[in-house]
Amino acid sequence: MENLPSGMLLYVLIVWGVITSVLAILVIYRSMLSAKEDDQIFLDKAEDHIALEQQRLIARIKRLTRPIVTLAVISAVLLLGVAGVWLYQGFKSF
Repeated sequence: MENLPSGMLLYVLIVWGVITSVLAILVIYRSMLSAKEDDQIFLDKAEDHIALEQQRLIARIKRLTRPIVTLAVISAVLLLGVAGVWLYQGFKSF
């Protein structure tokens, strides 16, 4: 049972798991939004509402970029933190 994470390592793993889960959800949500985005639309005056919908969709996708990048950086730093704590505990018990 000594191989199970405990103490500081367990807390860092839990935080990393939560952050990475939120990141995965945001990436999936953005990919679902971008699947609805059209590359090119030919519209007449009667279909202006479709162009407005596409502009709103693009704005939503752009708004998601900053949180996704931020969470990816935090996730990477926490993963390095997990590795550091794991190595520290390994060297301490060596």
